[in-house]
Amino acid sequence: MQNHRISRRGILAALGAGAAAVALAACGATPSPTAKPAEAPKPVAAAPTAAAKPTEAPKPAVMPMGVGLVKAAFEGEAKTLNGAGATFPAALYSKWFEEYYKLTGVKVNYQSIGSGGGIKSILDQTVDFGATDGPMTDDQLKAARAGEVLHVPAALGAVVPTYNVPEAKASLKFTSDTLAGIFLGTIKKWNDTKLVADNPDLASVNKDIVVVHRSDGSGTTYIWVDYLSAVSKEWKDKVGVGTSVKWPVGLGGKGNEGVAGEVKQNKYSLGYVELIYAVQNKLGVGHVKNQSGIFIEPSLASVTAAAAGISDTIAPDLRASTVNTPGATAYPISGFTWLLVYRSMTDLSKAQALTRMLWWAIYDGQKFSGDLGYAPLPEEIVKKGAEKILAVNVNDKRAFPHA
Repeated sequence: MQNHRISRRGILAALGAGAAAVALAACGATPSPTAKPAEAPKPVAAAPTAAAKPTEAPKPAVMPMGVGLVKAAFEGEAKTLNGAGATFPAALYSKWFEEYYKLTGVKVNYQSIGSGGGIKSILDQTVDFGATDGPMTDDQLKAARAGEVLHVPAALGAVVPTYNVPEAKASLKFTSDTLAGIFLGTIKKWNDTKLVADNPDLASVNKDIVVVHRSDGSGTTYIWVDYLSAVSKEWKDKVGVGTSVKWPVGLGGKGNEGVAGEVKQNKYSLGYVELIYAVQNKLGVGHVKNQSGIFIEPSLASVTAAAAGISDTIAPDLRASTVNTPGATAYPISGFTWLLVYRSMTDLSKAQALTRMLWWAIYDGQKFSGDLGYAPLPEEIVKKGAEKILAVNVNDKRAFPHA
């Protein structure tokens, strides 16, 4: 089996150039070998937790280029990785791990058990990596048995208001006030004046709004209530944020598929799901007014724009919210899905296999996102995610074998 270790001298492209190459790789082009490398940023250490003081990983002299760096098996790496967590990215992860096995011979087993299960699994050390749509809390990070847990952004998704209103002739429009009011139970009818102001078709729809929400804990719920808390002080004070909350009104459905099913079966209902579930079930998808005052259709482009709006100000640990971000084209209810890994590992073969898989995912794997209904990561977020991967170490030595 050939060892593809890359020498430091042979790496001439900076991390920024590698991230930019994602788009080029998707259309068959390659970055110019004569491009002047940018000054590489130093890896940013995530905030220490009470569980253990993180080991300061050595800094590379030059960041390696991203796309195409992981392209074959690596001698000595583990041949199996196990992960569990979020259901939302399961389709993307299935594609990733299928393609990655073809490339490297490393089999990645992933169980889509929900974001809460992913966090519990990484805390209990029953998996090599976890996955979540809602970031770990400070308390959860402190409870980590093996030290600091890193959040590596993997993709982006939109959570959308989805509805079943036969009279609606065009996509319904929602503001922060109307969505908060409906889920607080203060807006009860479809012909409420606040809704009719933006949707004239609803003037004659004198029907009660059937509110549908998740009955289980989920990252989808986290994104939805994170948005409501960001735009409504009343929601923040009365209900708050979490993967599960005490809902003021509504019916419960298990999973995105459960909520979509309830909305489909109940006329005059309104719920929230990941965009792909609304599309697959041919349900109405609402447009939401963003921070710039523009009604935005949820799409891959508008979700990526939301994340791009915080690229320069995102917290060093990357536990960031992308709800209600600035930007004229940004869709306001979206979020990251993260892969969770320990910064300090003890098994070198596992650590090499894991970091190589993560690197491939945030660079080469992004080209599979769009066709499966996920928004690819903006360039700056890819760069910051790469810094986290480069921080993973075994006995104070960087685990990623190509840097």
